[in-house]
Amino acid sequence: MPPRKLDPEKVRAALDAQLVALDEPPYDGPATALADALVAAVLAAYDRGLRPERDAARQAVRHLLDRLTAVAPGRTVEVRIPPYAAVQAIAGPRHTRGTPPNVVETDARTWIELAVGRVTWAEAMARGAVSASGARADLSDHLPLPPV
Repeated sequence: MPPRKLDPEKVRAALDAQLVALDEPPYDGPATALADALVAAVLAAYDRGLRPERDAARQAVRHLLDRLTAVAPGRTVEVRIPPYAAVQAIAGPRHTRGTPPNVVETDARTWIELAVGRVTWAEAMARGAVSASGARADLSDHLPLPPV
């Protein structure tokens, strides 16, 4: 399953709203770097002890989940970042009904930090920031996500 195509106008709107909340000027970089700039702005909000703008956090989470599905396609593990999104990834036996046997769940901040390499899988697991159930529910081989 190919990753969803982000709507650049929605990403820009979410990014600019987050930048305004951070008292920074609107984004003026290349359109190809919008999603990564959004991730950086959401992380900046967390770093300042602020709650990111909801749409900015949602778009950043979805972007990084889509990148995960691009580098680790499959339907063996369900990765949940409530309330923003969930995807199925990792090659292996496909799950089709009921509760998946392999589930990873975490909050948006932890997911973003894992995806960009600010925290390792082992560190997040050790501090209880990630819930992982099932024999294949280990994303350490796929994180951090490679740059695009």
